[in-house]
Amino acid sequence: MNRILLLGPNGQVGWELQRALAPLGELHLRDRHQGGDLADADALAATVRELRPDVIVNAAAHTAVDKAESEPALASRLNAQAPAQLAELALALGATLVHYSTDYVFDGSGDQPRDETAATGPLSVYGATKLAGEQAIQASGCRHLIFRTSWVYAARGGNFAKTMLRLAAERDQLKVVADQVGAPTGAELIADVTAHALRTLSAQPQLAGLYHLAAAGETSWHGYASHVIALARQQGQALRVESILPLPTAEYPLPAVRPLNSRLDTARLRRVFGLRLPAWQQGVERMLREVLSTVGVA
Repeated sequence: MNRILLLGPNGQVGWELQRALAPLGELHLRDRHQGGDLADADALAATVRELRPDVIVNAAAHTAVDKAESEPALASRLNAQAPAQLAELALALGATLVHYSTDYVFDGSGDQPRDETAATGPLSVYGATKLAGEQAIQASGCRHLIFRTSWVYAARGGNFAKTMLRLAAERDQLKVVADQVGAPTGAELIADVTAHALRTLSAQPQLAGLYHLAAAGETSWHGYASHVIALARQQGQALRVESILPLPTAEYPLPAVRPLNSRLDTARLRRVFGLRLPAWQQGVERMLREVLSTVGVA
């Protein structure tokens, strides 16, 4: 039986991975209080060496994009140095390492989806450290799956849709960025694709490598918000908001620069693993029904 070590099990993707990976083998969960702290190199190494997993799934990271600008050393440790360490440990054990990256490794120029061979050019500390993590894993020689994804959400915890619904109940008017384009991608989808890819990889190890993983289609944050609010109204939610105005990124400055073009070309993933990725609306609508079925939307 495969022994699977899941790091970051309580995050958005990690929570769904607990479900998706359970049928694949003996699943061991380690959060930062149980030997899975990416900031603690010694504890991390001890955990891996003690468990001797066949698969290491790293769903932990420094994901506070703006905060990373003011704590680059910590972001580098969590996003670059720890993945490099995990890759070395995986190589020594003959294990497979699964790691998650981001569209932030690109500069966001143009209006076409980028594939896995496109030139990178991160605009932020977060993007630069995530890219460094990717490169370290690839250079290590360990068997790996790296999934670049974008605009990740889940029903559990906070997310953009919940924020929009809360604000729509409080305000007459919303202003939402309209010139950043990507595909909202559910943690459920990411987890299910991960499990499918791992099953395939066990029989065809030559399929290891870097893949883009995002829901089909594209939208802006403004389009995303408009879709969420319209759907909530269809489901009987009483919302105060009367207008949702498009806002250019330049008028909403943040510490970390966001890529305007977050489109990812997923053709390689779909072809290699025989997948059909659902439209972004499908996952968002399912998530929203779950959110609205609970008490409140916050």
